[in-house]
Amino acid sequence: MMKGTKKLLLPGLLLLVFLLCCSTCSAWFGSSSSSNSNKHKSISSNYGNGRRNSIPLDEPSSSSSSSSSSSWLSSSLLNQYRASSSVVFRVHGNVYPVGFYNVTLNIGHPPRPYYLDIDTGSDLTWLQCDAPCTHCTQTPHPLYRPSNDLVACRDPMCASLHQNEAYECEQPHQCDYEVEYADHYSSLGVLVNDVYLLNFTNGIQLRVRMALGCGYDQLFQEHSYHPLDGMLGLGRGRSSLVSQLNSQGLVRNVVGHCLSSQGGGYIYFGHVFDSSRLTWTPMTSTHFKHYSAGPAELLLGGKRTGIGNLHGVFDTGSSYTYFNSMAYQAAISWLNKELAGKPLKEAHDDHTLPQCWHGRRPFRSIHEVRKYFKPMALSFAGGGRSKAQFEIPPEAYLIISNMGNVCLGILNGSEVGMGDLNLIGDISMQDKVMVFDNEKMMIGWAPADCDKIPKSRHANI
Repeated sequence: MMKGTKKLLLPGLLLLVFLLCCSTCSAWFGSSSSSNSNKHKSISSNYGNGRRNSIPLDEPSSSSSSSSSSSWLSSSLLNQYRASSSVVFRVHGNVYPVGFYNVTLNIGHPPRPYYLDIDTGSDLTWLQCDAPCTHCTQTPHPLYRPSNDLVACRDPMCASLHQNEAYECEQPHQCDYEVEYADHYSSLGVLVNDVYLLNFTNGIQLRVRMALGCGYDQLFQEHSYHPLDGMLGLGRGRSSLVSQLNSQGLVRNVVGHCLSSQGGGYIYFGHVFDSSRLTWTPMTSTHFKHYSAGPAELLLGGKRTGIGNLHGVFDTGSSYTYFNSMAYQAAISWLNKELAGKPLKEAHDDHTLPQCWHGRRPFRSIHEVRKYFKPMALSFAGGGRSKAQFEIPPEAYLIISNMGNVCLGILNGSEVGMGDLNLIGDISMQDKVMVFDNEKMMIGWAPADCDKIPKSRHANI
């Protein structure tokens, strides 16, 4: 659903052409795009002309200064970067009670810090933007002031954000976009190129020019509101940050994360872990835009359930895990049977999650109730005879609510419009290193201490 629009305001044509050329030629590495067909703002450079929507857009200092930051890198050195380098970010947040994990990125010229929600289920990285902003939520930092390096409507980056190639270009010089999420959060804006300040694990710091969304109109439900500056899209599409870094030869097209059950953790782009230490399963083409795997069979307490042909999407944009109706009902029936005769009773007054249980006294940690629960697992059919088993121990499907009850962090996806899809959220990926290798089309995982941030590409799991 499209929301009301204004005009965003643009630099003169000659300046715009010059800047777009610089963005593709600059040795600062980078360029990009995205668009929508309904009415949108247009960014303009008619400074001081009395038009209500004119904004003084931030300008890059100069093309010469931008190119000097990395012009010393030869093509052979870039190839070495791609094979061996990586970028690691410390993560903050938790599944409960915060409800999301976020990282800090430094963007702009000069670079300014922004807190971004981590989302492997979407591609576009965007910031709430003073363009000016029509609808923005409260942010930890001042709203992003967009660069005047616009992505054109027919740019391949812009086309990658559309369902088909027949999208309209109301403003040919700019790429309008609208992204919507499963929780009905949405962002409407314009795609720009700007500078990201990145620290690589080989000790080099680079200013990399890449695309991001200037989101000037956000729509959100109260329950989905997060006090963040924007979204970090880490999906498989062309506009994803790791895809853009890869296209510039800076890292392999691999993204990974390690989310700690104690809160925090890290994410990374590029090659960090020895692949032989991980369990691997192929990505599927069923949900080609997402990190999906399958078919899989649901195991409960180590026993087969006969519920198979399950396809799972791994998505850090969701705090909790969602099973389709059949798998969910099987899990609930199994839990009720397992808990019979145990000192746990349904807590009907606790609405933290749909299914909660109370004990004789309030619980303080999962460790106090772990003995009453058994592990679940998804057994994926790998490329060979062996099965790739994704373990979901009690710590990866339970939380302790603020009422001291234990609640099930697996929900019925069929009740929220997910149909037959199974979504593996943050709770079930905790204390595992997760690797999404877009070059080999494989998904890998292994138990890990996510409190230890890897310092180099030779990190141990």
